[in-house]
Amino acid sequence: MAHTFLLEPGRWRMQGSWLERNGMPISVKGMTLVAWNRDNWFTMATKLIFIDSDRSDISFLYKGRLHDGERQYTFLLQHNLLGQVEGEGWIAQDTIVQRYWVLSDRQRRSGFETLHRINDDSYYLTSGILASHFLTSTMEASLERQPT
Repeated sequence: MAHTFLLEPGRWRMQGSWLERNGMPISVKGMTLVAWNRDNWFTMATKLIFIDSDRSDISFLYKGRLHDGERQYTFLLQHNLLGQVEGEGWIAQDTIVQRYWVLSDRQRRSGFETLHRINDDSYYLTSGILASHFLTSTMEASLERQPT
């Protein structure tokens, strides 16, 4: 697998736009930190900041496990707006696709993320959050790996 995002520890800077139903795009920037331990467990922490907007920041804290040689993984996510979340990820040749669902949620919220590898130091992210069967928000952003 040629992926550097998620599969290697690192810091990634994010910049793009957030779009909510019936709203105008909002500029967003953020940072993602990826760390691994010896037992094939990863943690990934992301914080999103909305530029020129009164919208609250969003933070994500993932914990997951990927066995050697596997292409699928599961994760738990603590999301400051959605709460407790479970999910799964698939590692394809040029993309990493994640799907998640909010636990004990009356709105039946779920989401997805697709990270397309541009090169070792850059990815393009598209994501969305749904309530039941309807999209409530989407995000598109470029991710650039930062020097360590």
